[in-house]
Amino acid sequence: MITALVTGANKGVGFATARALGRVGAKVWVGARSTELGRNATERICSEGIDAEFIQLDVTDSASIAAAARRMADSSPVLDILVNNAGIMTELNVVDFTPSQAGLVSLDTLRKIYETNLFGAIAVTQAMLPMLRKSLRGRIVNVSSRLGSIALQTDERWAPRALNQLGYGSSKAALNMATAIFSYELRNTRIKINAVSPGTIATDLSGAKAEDLAGKPGFASPDQGAEVIARYATLADDGPSGRFFGPDGELER
Repeated sequence: MITALVTGANKGVGFATARALGRVGAKVWVGARSTELGRNATERICSEGIDAEFIQLDVTDSASIAAAARRMADSSPVLDILVNNAGIMTELNVVDFTPSQAGLVSLDTLRKIYETNLFGAIAVTQAMLPMLRKSLRGRIVNVSSRLGSIALQTDERWAPRALNQLGYGSSKAALNMATAIFSYELRNTRIKINAVSPGTIATDLSGAKAEDLAGKPGFASPDQGAEVIARYATLADDGPSGRFFGPDGELER
């Protein structure tokens, strides 16, 4: 039995990813900060015949992470797939695409974004590594964004750079670097770790309503984004590690 943990799995891309991994036979731990929302999401996934179990997991709370790791280890000493999906974007509402002003973003806002998007992913990875090391094919996917690509952010032809997301963009750039660092440390193990941008997805990540974005040009569905993530969460043994991918292949950092 393949086991997988998806953080931030109660909605959006995280929910769709948990369901996608369950559909290919994984037992999925549905990680969510909210017990109510997490249990509801798990019930929906289980209604499809998928083996899923809710686990309370706030990636910004070290006690919550430690408790989740203990509970999972008690259930099974092996974790095969970790998807660090939990993330926030608080500088922008993508309904009107009002650009952020880097000179005015408060340090408190930046710290909040980094706590979830970077430190949370690192903390969960560190906590789950002992179980991942016991897997015959450990896979870690850090859900990133093209807004974290320095190459794209400095390309005058790339229109999304105008969103100017200091916190979100820089936190995802840092996550891409953390992915490379972990990959080097794990180079002599079976574990592969990659950063993956699922694309521009119609979710409520930035405070917009997903239903307001669905079907608009340029927005993919959560299921389409989940397909990209699941692809790298189930890489073959000769697959890459430490790289940054999008829906159409490798991206420049």
